[in-house]
Amino acid sequence: MGTCFSSSTKSTAEISPFDLVVKPPPSSTAAATAPPTQRIPTATATKTETVSFAATVRLYGPPNSLVTSYLRFALLHKKVPLRFVPSEDQKPTIQIGSETVSGGSLEVLLRYIEDKFPEPRLMIWKFNLEGFDEATPLIVRAIWLQHRSMLWHMERMLRWSEDLAARGGKKAVDPSVGTPKMEIRKFAKSYTHLQELMLEHAQMEERILFPVLESVDRGMCKSANEEHGRELPMMNGIKEDIKSIGVLDSGICSEALFSLASRFKSLQMMCKTHFEEEEKDLLPMVEAAEMGKEKQKKLLNQGLEVMSGTHSNSFDFLLEGLTPQEAMQYLDLLIKFGDPDLISSFLCSDVVD
Repeated sequence: MGTCFSSSTKSTAEISPFDLVVKPPPSSTAAATAPPTQRIPTATATKTETVSFAATVRLYGPPNSLVTSYLRFALLHKKVPLRFVPSEDQKPTIQIGSETVSGGSLEVLLRYIEDKFPEPRLMIWKFNLEGFDEATPLIVRAIWLQHRSMLWHMERMLRWSEDLAARGGKKAVDPSVGTPKMEIRKFAKSYTHLQELMLEHAQMEERILFPVLESVDRGMCKSANEEHGRELPMMNGIKEDIKSIGVLDSGICSEALFSLASRFKSLQMMCKTHFEEEEKDLLPMVEAAEMGKEKQKKLLNQGLEVMSGTHSNSFDFLLEGLTPQEAMQYLDLLIKFGDPDLISSFLCSDVVD
């Protein structure tokens, strides 16, 4: 899987939200002033200066540590050169140039990263996504964020399919994509991630969320279940279209590409309406069910277990569909309320240097 410390190069058709909000690196070339041998405890470190994005950041810590993984995702969202160095020391350490910071709480370490690399801003101290607050049930927060990621990826792939159709599959978006056939394979791989995320999300709602709502008001989820039934054939049809385009002997057919783009447009509109209805009519009812915190945690973890395939194989993909702040909110949910063994299986397997 390699989700913990791997990195990838995307084509211009695969730009993620945090790429769009990253501002140019600061002109200041302020260097850390601590002597090379001095270790500054985070709890007592003085105010730090921002550093150039060219500086290589080294992260030391145990590969199976949730804190190490959390810091890794934070640093990757900062778009800085990052090198992970496995260490048996249970306290993660961040080294930037001659300055080394270790110890302290996760919050303190994240504040240090924010001070060093101000953009894009990651830390939001309250769960203030649209219409939600700290009283919002945990599984509702997770579902809302998953909706955001899926919608963004659908919009991205719609634009990509329209661009493919406009070009008739005759030339690549950029040199990193390769030949038209290679681009179609990249497109198919991206859609496989999206389809897995959508299918497991629907299964999670049907197995975990809807039974809770149906237990207090039978028939409440009938419409949502019907929407899931209508979306599945369309998703499978898109998959078959991509397969057909990929094996055409006479070159990629412009007509087939326009048909694919049309299917994506229909799927996007259907899912957007479906998600909006769920967020307006169903998700508020979870809060009305008045579950205690322990019940909420149990429900969240049951949902994550159903979506274990996505979180093990496509976790980076899920986060790429979110803004930096949203991605860190999702990680916060997992770290704070998820079962440690379950979350470790998502974040800390197959670590790549």
